[in-house]
Amino acid sequence: MAEEKEQKQKKFGFGKKPEDKGRKPLEKKELQFESLIRILGTDIPGNATLYSGLTKIKGISWTISNAICHMLKMDKNKKVSTLSEQEFEKISSFIKNPQLPEWLLNRKKDYVTGASKHLVTTDLDMQREFDVRKMKKIKSYKGWRHAINQPVRGQRTRSHFRSRGGAVGVMKSKQAPAKSDKAKPAAKGGKK
Repeated sequence: MAEEKEQKQKKFGFGKKPEDKGRKPLEKKELQFESLIRILGTDIPGNATLYSGLTKIKGISWTISNAICHMLKMDKNKKVSTLSEQEFEKISSFIKNPQLPEWLLNRKKDYVTGASKHLVTTDLDMQREFDVRKMKKIKSYKGWRHAINQPVRGQRTRSHFRSRGGAVGVMKSKQAPAKSDKAKPAAKGGKK
């Protein structure tokens, strides 16, 4: 019985180890610890380039990141882990008070102060929340749409945005049990 089992395994290839099939055995990958650099409360992987690493900070896009590298005259392909302490300080102070053209900033002509500024991290979240509250308070169209959890920017709602509300669609009616012929009432106006 055992011999038959072994013959079947050889014939159909069952029970073979990866080495038997010509495959390489699985190797355990060594864990590589990468350094994390913290800029303005955001962790940036040390193996990332400066150009892509700055985009991890909320409020900094690829364009802003490129502009920061250009304005500070830093190599955008330089790894974040190789930057010095003075360079980090230079970057963070520039991000807090950027000297960029107005069209690049994300808060142009602020409603309260009238100044243009660029918001990052929690300041951006807080300002957005205040803006939404103000729209709801003055009962603008966008405020109403925010209040009823519907899309604000004119998207269609027939097939999307259903996760916010109930599903809309064709509902199957429950089928009534089949009636027998005896239970049918006589038709009006029929033959007598």
